[in-house]
Amino acid sequence: MGDSVKTRGLMQIGDVADRTGLSLRSVRHYEDVGLLPPAERSPGGFRLYDQAAVQRLLVVKQMKPLEFTLEEMRELLDHVDELTAGPTAARRREVEGVLAGYSAVVAQRIDKLRDRLAGAKALQDSLDDLLL
Repeated sequence: MGDSVKTRGLMQIGDVADRTGLSLRSVRHYEDVGLLPPAERSPGGFRLYDQAAVQRLLVVKQMKPLEFTLEEMRELLDHVDELTAGPTAARRREVEGVLAGYSAVVAQRIDKLRDRLAGAKALQDSLDDLLL
C-alpha cells in the first residue's frame, strides 16, 4: 500500500474485516447490495475503505441479529446519512420521525431477543438439572 493511501487513512478489505469482525465476503456483499458506498481502488485494483465505511459496517453488524432486511438496513442508513448531512429544519423533523420509528422497532426486537434468550436459559437449566 502506498504512502498516499496510508496518509489518507484508507484500509484494504482485510483490515476492514478485522476491525468489524465481518468476513471479506460479507464486506464485499454489503458493498454489492448498496449498504456501503463503492470502495476506492488502489492502483493495483484493491478495494480501499475509510473509517466511515468501518463505522457503517459496524451499524450493519448491529442490525443483523435484529433481523433487519437489506432494504430496512439501506433505508435506515440513508436516513442516518441524510441527518448527518444537515437537512433543512422541516426535513430534519421528517428524518428524525423515521429514525424514531426504527428505534421503536429495535426496542421491540430486543424484547423478542430477551424472550428467546430466557427460553434458551430455561432449556439449559433443565438440562443441567437432569445432569445432577
